[in-house]
Amino acid sequence: MIGEDKTTALLLSWSDGDAAAGEELVPRLYDELRALAGRRLRGERPSHTLSPTALVHEVFLRLFDQRRLTWRNRAHFFAVAGRTMRRVLVDHARHRRRVKRGGGQVPVSLEGLGDLAEQSVPDLVALDDALQALGTVDERKVKVVELHFFAGLTVAETARVLQCSETTVSREWRMAKAWLLVALEGRAEPAACSQ
Repeated sequence: MIGEDKTTALLLSWSDGDAAAGEELVPRLYDELRALAGRRLRGERPSHTLSPTALVHEVFLRLFDQRRLTWRNRAHFFAVAGRTMRRVLVDHARHRRRVKRGGGQVPVSLEGLGDLAEQSVPDLVALDDALQALGTVDERKVKVVELHFFAGLTVAETARVLQCSETTVSREWRMAKAWLLVALEGRAEPAACSQ
């Protein structure tokens, strides 16, 4: 992990229009994003057409196209990167389904989701649908999943981004996993996630 303070300083400078800061950021962030993409794609089928490099390039294109976005710090960048990575993967899965006329599932590894990983592997579109449904019940739990699972932030980093305690993040993470497990198993609509 590169220096958080230096990265934050570069992100703030780049947000203020310093193109040189943006040029220095790309190589600093590239390796971290590529490692994250590799972890996300590790559980995919062998014939998956997105490589970690292609995924990172698409994420960078989408992130750096958002010229008006003001970065607050490294954690904020990775929060947005995680959400963007989720969107790229889901868009890719939906496209493959259309191409195959609805055929087959596009599996995603739920290695980082604990108990969910022990269950049958859901497809990425189903996971996204479940996250959208969870968002109608409790948006913060969706943010915890995006930050911790998709963006690869630690519990401490996730807590900083959400401005809450690490205990709260851990509790929200456990509850979100349980809710998603119910939703992905196709049981009745999960009950509201209450504390």
